Amino acid sequence: MRGIWAGSFQEPWDWRAERHDQGLSTDKPLGLVSPSALVQSWTCQPRRTCSQISSCDEARWYLGNCSWGGKLDRDKDGIACETLC
Repeated sequence: MRGIWAGSFQEPWDWRAERHDQGLSTDKPLGLVSPSALVQSWTCQPRRTCSQISSCDEARWYLGNCSWGGKLDRDKDGIACETLC
């Protein structure tokens, strides 16, 4: 065998059964990645306006990562979409 199948593999149903037998929940996150570290789905395309943005974090991301993000900071104080932030 080659590639990923060359090593050992535990079927998902066996892994879940093991956790259940040990009294561990399988429906809770394992805590390996914090929610803030999850990959966000924002993209610079298409362009957004403050009325299309739902959070201050999203507005900050556009401001710092998109070439057009500066348009979200009309008074040039470094805070995008001030009604959200």
